[in-house]
Amino acid sequence: MKATIARHEVLTRSSRNRLLGLLLGCVLAGGAHGQAGDRIAIDGSTGVRPLVAALAKAYRERNPDVTIEIGKGMGTKARIKALAEGGIDIAMASHGLVVSDLVRQGMAVQEIAKVAVVFGVNDAVPVKTLGDRQICDLYSRRLVHWKDVGGPDLPVVPMTRPDSEVDAEVVRAKVGCLTDLEMPEGVQTMSKSGDMSRARADTAGALGMTTMTVVEQSRSRIRPIWLNGVEPSPANVRSGAYSLTRDSFLVTKAGPAPAVARFLEFARGPEGKRVISANGAVPLD
Repeated sequence: MKATIARHEVLTRSSRNRLLGLLLGCVLAGGAHGQAGDRIAIDGSTGVRPLVAALAKAYRERNPDVTIEIGKGMGTKARIKALAEGGIDIAMASHGLVVSDLVRQGMAVQEIAKVAVVFGVNDAVPVKTLGDRQICDLYSRRLVHWKDVGGPDLPVVPMTRPDSEVDAEVVRAKVGCLTDLEMPEGVQTMSKSGDMSRARADTAGALGMTTMTVVEQSRSRIRPIWLNGVEPSPANVRSGAYSLTRDSFLVTKAGPAPAVARFLEFARGPEGKRVISANGAVPLD
């Protein structure tokens, strides 16, 4: 009888230990997967969106329980207002930030990359490099065929972004003869960068301003033009030899939520830098 009781006590202790082990395992698993159910809302600059979308995709592959929602674009004031009011967790931005003003509003600014702004052409155009004057002649419509600049007998289909958009601001500021050029009839103005990318990829003879991120993500359907013989390479962007560039910023509240902080750490870390480089941009050291 005593042996039976002792055996029962051993079994009870063993069962209790197994139960405690299972409970401990659940607690540890919960700690390891504390990101489950996290949601990050991002919106802002459409020019920065392709790069952030690539970062978000890579991050979710490593953290499948995290949901990252990227909006279709917001203007400067709207994105900062949405961030301040909690409508989004991260605002994407490029030129024109006054960091000190944002800091006074209780926000933090992270610069994650610099990317070359390029004149991209449809892959049917084999032209490798153009000078400033040739670019201006194509946009002013003084030249209307690619054969006029050493290319095929194919009409040029020039496209631009609204002057308020960063890509247009960059090229007008750095390509002198474009600064005051009033775009003539025949130059298509594309209000969204995605529309510009799709139209240029699908239109033989197309020419338009874009970024190396968009070029890289086009799977060779868009080719970058060298400007005045200078390649828009990462080395030339870093050195300043290629001068048409735009910055990529992520703006958050100071002391962001843990889920947001983890994503920022990824974007600024070694894995994020590999994603940035693979998508045609230059990560910051």
